[in-house]
Amino acid sequence: MNGLGGLNKSPNGVVIGLAQLALPVTKTKEDLTKQTVKVCEMMGKAKRFAAPIDLVVFPEYMLHGLSMDTRKEIMCDVDGPEVERLRQACVENDLWGCFSIMEYNPDGNPYNTGLIIDNKGEMRLNYRKLHPWIPVEPWEPGDKGLPVCEGPNGSTLGLAICHDGMFPEVSRELAYKGADIILRTAGYTPPIRHSWRITNQTNAFCNLAYTASVAMCGSDGTNDSMGEAMIVNFEGVPTVEGSDRADEIITGEVRPDLVREARINWAVENNIYQLGHRGYVAVKGGVTDAPYTYMKDLQDGTYHLPWEDEIVHKDGQAYGFPQPREKE
Repeated sequence: MNGLGGLNKSPNGVVIGLAQLALPVTKTKEDLTKQTVKVCEMMGKAKRFAAPIDLVVFPEYMLHGLSMDTRKEIMCDVDGPEVERLRQACVENDLWGCFSIMEYNPDGNPYNTGLIIDNKGEMRLNYRKLHPWIPVEPWEPGDKGLPVCEGPNGSTLGLAICHDGMFPEVSRELAYKGADIILRTAGYTPPIRHSWRITNQTNAFCNLAYTASVAMCGSDGTNDSMGEAMIVNFEGVPTVEGSDRADEIITGEVRPDLVREARINWAVENNIYQLGHRGYVAVKGGVTDAPYTYMKDLQDGTYHLPWEDEIVHKDGQAYGFPQPREKE
């Protein structure tokens, strides 16, 4: 159920607009400004839309395109003019927005940063992509963990950026912190189409959460992004699926109250609870240990695959990037 694409909003619903933004080419500061204006205009389009949208989600790379250009002059700051324009657009249109910037980093490569701004222009979430799509992306790995924030109509929002969604641990962490809607923004191209779909579905089902995901759309003359926005309910069933039409806004209603109901009342397949309460039928309260070797090794800094020494790509040089800096 999605209220006919959000046209019929329920009292407990959140209507999400997923903006399949046309893939830009950004080479200059003027290009960056022009693209920021376009995103703000899309906020206006969302406001005029027939469905009563609460939250507009824009794709990763919405301002910068897929060039992987890290020049300082086209990077953004969280308190810079581009983000200020986005704040104003949220206020002017009385809408929440989820946005993407490439954030200048004076100490290394830029961060790939996602922002959630409420309808009053307040920053609610500031997240740096934890898992850049290596070896293709040059971004500094995120250092802010995986925050969640209060969203519209009593929801709790989490954000995974593109490749983050391929790691089940990311969505599990967001849900563990209370997210009932997990947003996923991306710049993906068609070869990732199948992986995109199945991970959006499994991330929803395994965590009893909605996932709402959108990629850039169209071509920049070199890269082709796929659009394919989708909303998946907490049973892992897609309720809304987009197309490959650029600048289309795909809408649907989600029900965080039903997520909370399932998380409390489900017995069978309440896996996010059962992970930490193994075998509670046999043992009162279940076993609460961590039996997974990789978790312990990550914690100890000793993560090492049996085939790790044979792995070919361990930096980005094959994709034209220089040798990475040494760890501090």
